[in-house]
Amino acid sequence: MPEPVELDPEDAKLVVLARAARARNNAAEGAAVRDDTGRTYAATTVALSSLSVSALQAAVVVAVASGASGLEAAAIVSSEAVVHGDDLAVVAEIGPGASVVFADPDGLVHRVVDAGS
Repeated sequence: MPEPVELDPEDAKLVVLARAARARNNAAEGAAVRDDTGRTYAATTVALSSLSVSALQAAVVVAVASGASGLEAAAIVSSEAVVHGDDLAVVAEIGPGASVVFADPDGLVHRVVDAGS
């Protein structure tokens, strides 16, 4: 089992927000992003018959719709260990240097990657 990753308090807050969104909606994934002004946005997976959006994509949409012009960091909370390229791409498009934190439903952080990689 990999060693847990220590986060700074602001990134740890994103994990808490993502966990809360996931639990509140009983969703497969929860995500949160922090824009370049420090504002945070959280969302969950959207799975409708006519629309399917990952939690991270939904969080970025909320941020952009609220006026964010850049992202500093993001967090995904999921029981899935897969990193979807589409999720990283949407973060990299608005926040090329943003870090993305991956945590399990208990909040244990398993890795942090650069959205541009």
